[in-house]
Amino acid sequence: MYDEDDLSLLDIEEELESPLDKIEPLTDDSVVAKPDPELMLALLENPQPQERMLAARAFCDMEDARATPHLIRLLNDICPLVRVSASYALGRNPSSEAVAPLIAQLNSDWNGYVRKGVVWALGNCRDRRSLPPLADALRTDISAVRLWAASALAQMAEVGYEAVIGAIPPLIEALVKDPVAAVRSNCAWAIGQLCRELPSNVVYATAIDALIQAFAEDQDLGVREDAKASLLGVGDPRGLQLIETLEQEGWF
Repeated sequence: MYDEDDLSLLDIEEELESPLDKIEPLTDDSVVAKPDPELMLALLENPQPQERMLAARAFCDMEDARATPHLIRLLNDICPLVRVSASYALGRNPSSEAVAPLIAQLNSDWNGYVRKGVVWALGNCRDRRSLPPLADALRTDISAVRLWAASALAQMAEVGYEAVIGAIPPLIEALVKDPVAAVRSNCAWAIGQLCRELPSNVVYATAIDALIQAFAEDQDLGVREDAKASLLGVGDPRGLQLIETLEQEGWF
C-alpha cells in the first residue's frame, strides 16, 4: 500500500515535468493491445491503490464517459498517485461534471503533483468556471503548478471572449513578475494564443505591450524567444516593427 509520507518528494518546488512523468509506462513497447475498458472500469473500484492507479492511468489513453463518475470519486483517494492519475484521466475525458470537483481538489490537495494534474485537466475542460482558480494558482502556487496553470489559461481561447479577457491580466502579471523563467515563457506563449482571439482593443494592446516588454527586457533568452514567437504568431504590426528594429540594431 502506498503511504503519503513516501510521496513527499512529489512537492519539490523545481519539479516542472508532466503530472505522470515519474510513473513507469503501463506496458512495454512490445505490447500493443489496449486495456479492456470493462476490466479497467471494474478496477477503478479495486481496494488496492496500485490497481486503482493503473485503471485510472488506462483512461489517460482511453475516452469513456462511463469512467467519469469513478474518476471524480478517485480525486479524493488517500493515495496521491491515484489522485494524480485520476486528474490526468479527467483531462483526457473532459466533462462539465468534473469541473467543480477538480476545482475543490485544486484548493485542498497538499500534493504538488496532484495539483499539476488538476490544472491540466481544468484547462482541457475548457469551462468558464476554471478561470478564477487557474488565475489564483498562477499567482500563488508552487512553480510547477504555476507553469501548468499558465498553459491551462491559454485554453480559455476555446471558451469565449469574456474568458479570454479574464485570462489575460493574470498572465501579464506573471509574465512581468514571476521569478521562474519557465513560467514566464509559458505566460508569453499563452498570451500569444489568446491575443489571436481578440479584436484590436485596450486589452489586446496591453497584452502586446507586455510581450514587447518581455522581448526587449527579460533577462532570460528563452522568455525573449517565446515572447518573440508570440508576437510573430499574432502578427501585430507594432511588435513586428520592434523585432525588426532591434535585430537590425544588433540587440539580439
